[in-house]
Order: sequence, then C-alpha cells, then structure tokens
Amino acid sequence: MDAKKVLEAALLCAAGPLPERDLRILFDGAVDTAGLRTLLQELQHDWQGRGVELVQVASGWRFQTRPEMRVFLDRLNPEKPPRYSRAVLETLAIIAYRQPVTRGDIEDIRGVTVGSQIIKQLEDRGWIEEIGYRETVGRPALLATTRQFLDDLGLQSLADLPLLGGEDERDAQDALVAALQSGQDEDRAAFTPDLFAEDGMALVTAPDAAPDPAAADAPAPAASPATPTNIPPAQGQ
Repeated sequence: MDAKKVLEAALLCAAGPLPERDLRILFDGAVDTAGLRTLLQELQHDWQGRGVELVQVASGWRFQTRPEMRVFLDRLNPEKPPRYSRAVLETLAIIAYRQPVTRGDIEDIRGVTVGSQIIKQLEDRGWIEEIGYRETVGRPALLATTRQFLDDLGLQSLADLPLLGGEDERDAQDALVAALQSGQDEDRAAFTPDLFAEDGMALVTAPDAAPDPAAADAPAPAASPATPTNIPPAQGQ
C-alpha cells in the first residue's frame, strides 16, 4: 500500500489534528519519524493550488480549507459565528502575550475590572485554562492559553504569534483589536497573521524566539467554532 495514500486517507477522515506519534501507528513501525515527515511534506506539495491544504498546527497535522474558500463555504452554513467584545479580545490578547497571568495582572494592564463572565467565555471556548496558582496572598489562579487556541490560529507554538511594530503600545493594541473585530464580519477573511499586514500594520516576526510581551498586547482570534466536517474550515474557524 502507498504510504502517502494511507496518510492522506487518515488525515482527511480525522475529526481533528493528528500528532506524528499517532500517524506512525498507521505503519506499525515500518516508517520512522524522518520518513514520515518526508511523506507529509510531499503530501503538502501534492495539495498545493487546491481548495484544501495540509498544515501543521500545535496538536499535529490536518487538512483544512484555504482562507479564500470561506466566502463560498459560508453559503452552505449561513449561521453567524459568535462575536467577541473588545473586552474579551483584549483579555485574550494579554493572556496570550504575557502568560501565565492572574486576573489581577490583567486588571492592572487593562485598568478595569475583568468580569468572571469574560474568563468563563474564554474557558468555554477552549482558548484559556488555569495552569496553577501564584504563591502569594489568596493564591490567585494563573491563566494561560491552550493548544486549542494555537490550533484555531493555525500556529505551531506561541513563538509563531505575530508581533505588531509600533512605538505606542496602547495604539498598537487598539489597532490589533480593531483588526480582530473587523475580522468577525462576514465579508472579511478569517483570522490569519497576514490580516494585520492587509490592514497596513507592520508585522515583526521572531522565528527563533518567543514574542516580546512589551511589543504589543497582541492578537486574539475572531473565529467561529469548527464545523462538523472531516475537513475543518480555514484557520480561525
């Protein structure tokens, strides 16, 4: 059996991303890690120029529709994705770039009280979770983003988060939130790091290091939950 066809079938039928350790199980030890990655790269190349692409995200590999297909696929599923308030987006941005943080840390940065419903909304969406407690008075919970957050952004790690260049941190955050909010409109593409460049914002990438929290108060996805199909929507959905 053609190993590449086996990979293709497994990935197309999977309900979510498949890690490489699971993909190796398909071949019962006959394909090593290096060989598996070569096959995945070949499969990526085979699907270039098609409506669906093979990508690697935090949880593994998956097929997803390309962002430019969204406007057409939305006609099959006209339900509007959930919209997130500015407060929710700012809170998620702070957690993403300054994690782990406590609720008090977020309130200090935003300058306003963070309502319990904001934290719950992000937890229910699967974007943040409690990872421990700070050893101080009251032992407040420490919040961090999840693998689901990275998967929904189409990222492999936090180091892939885009940074926004600019001298004024508050202006940068305002611009980011505005871009994310507009990204929720039905006539706009799903969130991708390129969204910021399309809006005339300068992106600074840091491929070999995690983002500097001081650079910006960062992006949050304006995504809808994945639709129940074998091939997930383009990232951000």
